[in-house]
Amino acid sequence: MNEETIVEEGLGLAEAAGLTEGAAEQGFNFFHAFWEYFQADFISSIPISLCSLLVFGVIIERSMFYNKNNRDISVFIHNLQMQLEKGNLEAAQMLSAQLGSVVGEVAEEGVRLLAVQKEDFSRAYDITVNLVTRKLQKYLPILATIGAVAPFLGLFGTVSGVIKALFRMSLGSDGASLTMIGEISNALIATGYGLFIAIIAVVAYNWFSNIVRRYGDDFQLLKLLFLSFSTVDFAEFNDLAEVEESDQAYVGANQNQDKPDYPDFLK
Repeated sequence: MNEETIVEEGLGLAEAAGLTEGAAEQGFNFFHAFWEYFQADFISSIPISLCSLLVFGVIIERSMFYNKNNRDISVFIHNLQMQLEKGNLEAAQMLSAQLGSVVGEVAEEGVRLLAVQKEDFSRAYDITVNLVTRKLQKYLPILATIGAVAPFLGLFGTVSGVIKALFRMSLGSDGASLTMIGEISNALIATGYGLFIAIIAVVAYNWFSNIVRRYGDDFQLLKLLFLSFSTVDFAEFNDLAEVEESDQAYVGANQNQDKPDYPDFLK
């Protein structure tokens, strides 16, 4: 086989793949081939593209939500414990409200449950945590579903492309084998496209799931803190505070009564 035959065969493969002679000299143009695949196979390209839009939309929305609710709770838990030890539930609830975020919501509800002396504190607290966890896990099932479905959508596009190529080859026209090679190469783009979107979806799902688990650890720390004070009667702290205030008022009144009433010119 001489050089001219090799060059002619190389150009034939490139033209079968949808490339011009000039493009064959420059190399394979992926974006051109992808656009040809997108136009030739709407059955798989449109669903995968919709999946890609959903994936990137969820990634942006969840990233903004988690960043908005990101808090360092180490100092918060320490201050909250100090207020509970003093029996100052009002200050503890105000501290939780100032923290904000979903952690602040859970802490504020935990303080309220302590104030009403809930008999089954653990169960009532878990209800609050489950409701907040739903907010944290919102839209994550979309990532999991796309991560599982996108490769099959790409494989479906590849199978349909191969079927078209084999059908053209069965016609027995000149250059059918080269045309089949070009169509198969374009059909394989569908599998790569689906795998690419699936990889991004799975990585994002695992990343966000780890963030949700870290929030779960924070909620567990708050639960252990509240359970250590669940048997405390905070009403006694209020009674003691009222007694101290009345004693101070009584002492102040007696001090005023013990002072002799001097005339104005002796004061």
